[in-house]
Amino acid sequence: MSTKDFVEKDYYKILGVPKDATEAEIKKAYRKLAREYHPDANKGDARAEERFKEISEAADVLGDPKRRKEYDEARALFGAGGFRPGPAGGPGGFNFDLGDLFGGAQGGGGGAGGFGGGLGDVFGGLFGGRGPGARTQPRRGQDIESEVTLSFTEAADGATVPLRMSSSAACKACSGTGDRNGTPRVCPTCVGTGQVSRGGGGGFSLTDPCVDCKGRGLIAENPCDVCKGSGRATSSRTMQVRIPAGVSDGQRIRLRGKGAPGERGGPNGDLYVVVHVEPHPVFGRKGDNLTVTVPVTFPEAALGGEIKVPTLGGPPVTLRLPAGTPSGRTMRARGKGAVRKDGTRGDLLVTIEVAVPKGLDDKARDLLESYREATAGEDPRAALFEAAKGE
Repeated sequence: MSTKDFVEKDYYKILGVPKDATEAEIKKAYRKLAREYHPDANKGDARAEERFKEISEAADVLGDPKRRKEYDEARALFGAGGFRPGPAGGPGGFNFDLGDLFGGAQGGGGGAGGFGGGLGDVFGGLFGGRGPGARTQPRRGQDIESEVTLSFTEAADGATVPLRMSSSAACKACSGTGDRNGTPRVCPTCVGTGQVSRGGGGGFSLTDPCVDCKGRGLIAENPCDVCKGSGRATSSRTMQVRIPAGVSDGQRIRLRGKGAPGERGGPNGDLYVVVHVEPHPVFGRKGDNLTVTVPVTFPEAALGGEIKVPTLGGPPVTLRLPAGTPSGRTMRARGKGAVRKDGTRGDLLVTIEVAVPKGLDDKARDLLESYREATAGEDPRAALFEAAKGE
């Protein structure tokens, strides 16, 4: 829409609502009129189609609190009748150019209405002008994803690792302006916001990135040779990243504000680090607990005793093995596991495995034969067969 149309059109009258109408009343009026004048319900009726466009235009402005406020202030400044300049020098008349009024600067305090930055500051966001009112918006930096491989011990205890990353940053050749001379102009389509609105129905507006400036809000008249006018270039940097203790294989860690730098004062993006953990030859992981399988001899399992168990990065612990401990039993060494988020440690889960010797000398063989004869009446599989019969 043009500057003149924006101020002269009475959107309240178009929707048939009072100037103090609530948002709900505006939506209700829009829905009613939209159904009545929708092109699908009035095929071939050019007047209905034009009326539908006016209704949608009015709803887009009045349905947005910010635009409605700007619209009300503009009409209050120039009157409900809009612009009605008389001939130059005529009684009560004056001559001016709309482009000068809304696009150019009106000197300091002597400008119309006493606005220090000129009327362009008031209407720059309304009419798509290039005056001082056009303000480019901050843009958040992009998120970056990287990967790191840790040893089992580093993952359990935490580690600080260097990460070399490539990301988008402000082009050094043009200082992020995108223009070879460092003087880009504000995009006239989105007025420097990087976004354009379109009617979404029901008085709502949908926002999309501006296709003319690709969401930057600026257009380079003389595109930079390095960044081709985008204002962004690939930058490599090495960062020391702290990986917390207790991280697991495949875990994705988010580091706020460690991603690509923002534009025009916008915040940095985030860094996402996917962690890969190398397996350990002895220990395993089960949540906050570590696991280990410890072989014991048959006499140790049968008669009981004390056994030493290795720990990750620390001295071994001694566990008391009860007499008659079966193979596969799991025992717990408290506080010898992985570090938790609160700084405490999980446990070390020790699984007992009875070791069967691969070879026996004559003395050991004779002793085992004697043991077999002494226990010949015992059948460890008897209960198994009884249970099978029950099925």
